[in-house]
Amino acid sequence: MQSGSETKIRPAEAASLREAAEILRSGGLVAFPTETVYGLGADATDDAAVAGIFAAKDRPRFNPLIVHFTDTAAAAREVVFDARAEAAAGRFWPGPLTLVLPRRHDSRLSLLCSAGLDTQAVRVPAHTLAHDLLAKTGRPLAAPSANASGRISPTRAAHVAESLAGRVPLILDGGDCAVGLESTVLDLSTERPAILRPGAVTAEDLTDLLGPLTPPQSSSGAVKAPGMLSSHYAPTKPLRLHAESADADEALLAFGPAAPSGAAVTVNLSPSGDLTEAAARLFSTLRELDESAAAGIAAMTIPEQGLGIAINDRLRRAAAPREG
Repeated sequence: MQSGSETKIRPAEAASLREAAEILRSGGLVAFPTETVYGLGADATDDAAVAGIFAAKDRPRFNPLIVHFTDTAAAAREVVFDARAEAAAGRFWPGPLTLVLPRRHDSRLSLLCSAGLDTQAVRVPAHTLAHDLLAKTGRPLAAPSANASGRISPTRAAHVAESLAGRVPLILDGGDCAVGLESTVLDLSTERPAILRPGAVTAEDLTDLLGPLTPPQSSSGAVKAPGMLSSHYAPTKPLRLHAESADADEALLAFGPAAPSGAAVTVNLSPSGDLTEAAARLFSTLRELDESAAAGIAAMTIPEQGLGIAINDRLRRAAAPREG
């Protein structure tokens, strides 16, 4: 799709699903909700369609894409499952867990999805609309977050339109995303399982099932999964972490019952200190503060436990120095 073309937002109805499936089968792009964030979908077996994702997002070619499937059997036709992968899929799919597995030699998936690696990130989403779209399209869908590369991930249809208007013909509106953070990415292509990106499926969840894990990795070396670049999920305003106070020209990203006063604007991720609520509201709140008149954003400390690990991962990347 050429930049400047019309972008339509359609409710999750039978007619809009049919239209979306037709666009995808013809090599176009469609934005759709999952339980994590909204994805920018394309036929993962079509090189030109997948290239369209990179063009629409201005995404670096070396950053691989997650491919979404209707079920485990469909994914297993493209990647190699071992006993660990079967156990993880059996426990957490459909759901917010992505597995990095070896590509099959006869895989139909575009090599662009793997960014030149011999592994592929795969997931079975839990969102009903995402599943229905996959089923109607009849193809696996490559679907990174539906936003300009490196910026705040979208958890509402309106967020997609703000970032990609004119670059995607159709946005399916399924309401707010329930989880609000991208999926946990687990690398099972090596001898010891490694978390590449934390998310709603926690390290404790995975350790209980698979045993000891390698902790989340830095972005040095080859990027094996989405969300591993040091600067990612970034607002346009500078972001300051571990704030115990806020200046009068700052917007405060608060957490818990004891938010300091003095900020130009304050939005609390969860006044009660609930990490699940905070995760679901993180990206929409960052967008709200980024659109304020404040000069920068100050973020209070989030506990480094459970979903807090994933929230802090996103905040650190959002605050990291940016290229250029």
